[in-house]
Amino acid sequence: MVMVTYRVGKCLLRYHLTVNKMTQQELAEQTGMTKQTISRYANNSHVMSYQAALNIAKKLNCQMEDLYEIFTE
Repeated sequence: MVMVTYRVGKCLLRYHLTVNKMTQQELAEQTGMTKQTISRYANNSHVMSYQAALNIAKKLNCQMEDLYEIFTE
C-alpha cells in the first residue's frame, strides 16, 4: 500500500482577497478578527487555526484547503 503524505505551503490569503475584491480590514471586520491577525496570516507570519481558516474560507467563498498551497509527497 502506498502512503501519501501532504505538506502545507504558503498561505494564499492575499490571492483570495484580490479575487473577492476585499481588503484585509474588511475581512477582519466580517470575521471578528483584527486586521493585524489577518495581516499575519497573509504575510505567512502565523498559521491559521482550524476555526480561523473555516471562518475566513466561508467569507471568501472557498474551501479551507484553498487557503494554503498543498503538496503531496
